[in-house]
Amino acid sequence: MTTYYKFSEYLKKRFGCRVHKVTVDAAFSCPNIDGTLSKEGCIFCNNYSFSPAVRKKNITLEQQISEGIEYGRKRYRAKKFIVYFQPYSNTYAPVKVLKKRYDVLRKFPDIAGIAIGTRPDLIDEEKLNLIETYTKYYEVWMEYGLQSVNDTTLKLINRNHTYADFLKAIDITKNRGLKICAHVIIGLPGETKEDAIKTARECSHIRLDGIKIHPLYIVKGTVLEKMFLEGKYRPLEMENFVEITAEFIAHLNPEMVIQRLTADCPQEMLVAPLWIRQKQQMIKEIEKKMLRDNLSQGKGLNNDS
Repeated sequence: MTTYYKFSEYLKKRFGCRVHKVTVDAAFSCPNIDGTLSKEGCIFCNNYSFSPAVRKKNITLEQQISEGIEYGRKRYRAKKFIVYFQPYSNTYAPVKVLKKRYDVLRKFPDIAGIAIGTRPDLIDEEKLNLIETYTKYYEVWMEYGLQSVNDTTLKLINRNHTYADFLKAIDITKNRGLKICAHVIIGLPGETKEDAIKTARECSHIRLDGIKIHPLYIVKGTVLEKMFLEGKYRPLEMENFVEITAEFIAHLNPEMVIQRLTADCPQEMLVAPLWIRQKQQMIKEIEKKMLRDNLSQGKGLNNDS
């Protein structure tokens, strides 16, 4: 029994074959770490910990794509590929620079899609006009880091943008043929299950195309690590994460694609919780919880009404 709309299911329907996502580092930065907004970044942020592309040094963008495609063909027998501009903020540059880096994709005929990860306060009409031109050749996903709809939480984690900034980004991105995905985090400091469900309801209300759900984990060299060591933050246990995530999914519009439920972190960087390394078990536990409680994506919205 399918309890939620999986990205693998969506891709199979959309492209009719196995599709592999190739993650690349296009050498962008972020205003939340370069001093424009802040030098500290988000309290949990260490791009090395969550993006494999950042761990590859001195490799050109073209080489990253080529190697990623070759790996996807051999490992997963993929026939088409989505290039994911993941680390940092991938619209944080003048339009001419963005075009030059995005255009590298044109050298690879098997690329079917582009995913651009960025902050909601780093998009505007000019940039979107450029990005929209790629919809003639690719399926294009704009992936905006939201994390929470709670402005108090956003301030606490040093996001340096507001939920209103996110809504503005969604408003100017819609009706361009672009897919929109939000990134949210479960287990943020001070947030309850009710706070998480509120975020789910809001994402459903504004009719996003997709969502990525991440458990909050602690990596070395972050403000969150300091908070953890000082006893100011305690991460969720797996059981708590499973419970909250199951309810979160139940409050998502059933047409919204859930692109991920897990997170990746190199063992040498991870401080806590150690259970995030048990990715498959975590997914199975969420699915078991939903079946056990008779939950499915969208069911919570029906109950609310």
